[in-house]
Amino acid sequence: MQRKSLFALSAVVIVAAAALVPVLWPGSSQHQGTAQAATPTNDAELIKKGEYLARAGDCIACHTVRGGEPMAGGLPMATPFGTLYSPNLTPDDETGIGKWTQDDFYRAMHTGRAKDGSLLYPVFPFVAYTKVTREDADAIYAYLRSIKPVHQENKTPAMPFPFNNRNALIGWRTLFFREGEYKADPTQSVEWNRGAYLVQGLGHCSMCHTSINALGGANQNAAFAGGLIPLQNWYAPSLTSNKEAGLGDWDLDDITKLLKTGVSQRGAVYGPMAEVVHNSLQYMTNDDVKAMAVYLKSLPQKKEAPENMQLETSKQFGTQLLAQGEKIYTSQCVECHAANGLGHPPGFPPLANNQSIQMPSAVNPIRMVLNGGYPPSTGDNPQPHGMPPFAQRLSDQEVAAVVTYVRMSWGNHGTPVSPQQVNDLRSAPLD
Repeated sequence: MQRKSLFALSAVVIVAAAALVPVLWPGSSQHQGTAQAATPTNDAELIKKGEYLARAGDCIACHTVRGGEPMAGGLPMATPFGTLYSPNLTPDDETGIGKWTQDDFYRAMHTGRAKDGSLLYPVFPFVAYTKVTREDADAIYAYLRSIKPVHQENKTPAMPFPFNNRNALIGWRTLFFREGEYKADPTQSVEWNRGAYLVQGLGHCSMCHTSINALGGANQNAAFAGGLIPLQNWYAPSLTSNKEAGLGDWDLDDITKLLKTGVSQRGAVYGPMAEVVHNSLQYMTNDDVKAMAVYLKSLPQKKEAPENMQLETSKQFGTQLLAQGEKIYTSQCVECHAANGLGHPPGFPPLANNQSIQMPSAVNPIRMVLNGGYPPSTGDNPQPHGMPPFAQRLSDQEVAAVVTYVRMSWGNHGTPVSPQQVNDLRSAPLD
């Protein structure tokens, strides 16, 4: 799903990607009395639908602290502008959304305004959620009203001036926010439109996979063309360029399996995207995941990913790194990924002809060698194979060497990696 400045605060500090924190501040409203839903919240079918849609939006990722009560908020979200804390979405009258009406909730989703009318920071992806239908928003509301109320005070954002002034968001909204529910494209199939609705709306995939301009707004001229997730230092690859993770030449079944299980014959997901699959996508129906795959595969493959800051090495040093990397790969990596780089998919993904390895940005392969990681544990892949970390075993140059080797071997067309870039990523956060 992270990859991003100024007062806009759309720094996309995802958990990948995924559901970003809505700063709703439920307890701040001046309205009194417990809201009554237009549809009874004991309607089991409606609540079940709302729970499914909340999963599709990955609400739990930001609104549940590890080990804490579900949807009670309190998760710190560091941004370049200060720290925000996710609010309590349980139906507690004093600290949650117990006094919110359906209209209040829909307004937050659709217009980016809280119950008291104040503007919401765009780290809450109302730019995407505005596409969600009223019917679906009401179902999510019914589900949230049905869960256990938790009395947990919301934390005030720790943001310096001028970022603590919400009125400053008026200009940002004028430039970058267009209110309106998703409108089906009559020239496309029902399946394609369902996928577009999920990807553009609740899935808010563009929040990470689209670069952010100098004002903190999404660069719509490069929609889905990739971007670096700020502060997390993971690169969300382009979905529109086959030089990166563009899906135009992927088999539809491989895209579907990757989204649903986290692994496929073409590769595996790690980092923020692994959390998106674990928290959200694995719980979606096969039909919905396939619809998303159909839409993603249809994205035009003519947009180039934006240029990324990539430290360059001399040709001579690159040749030295390549030779050193081959020795390290032979001693450390062959058992899982094979001498020919084809691996043993889906457990051990291929490195040969792997677009995520040879992208212009080498951030992700560097981080995988340094920190290791696992694909998500899902119903169809409950015991995923993981990769151990090598940060304590290999020096900066050794990591640069082995990453250079996998980026430039077996027909891969990557470029050498600088040891300085490895050093810069050693301190990147793991969460």
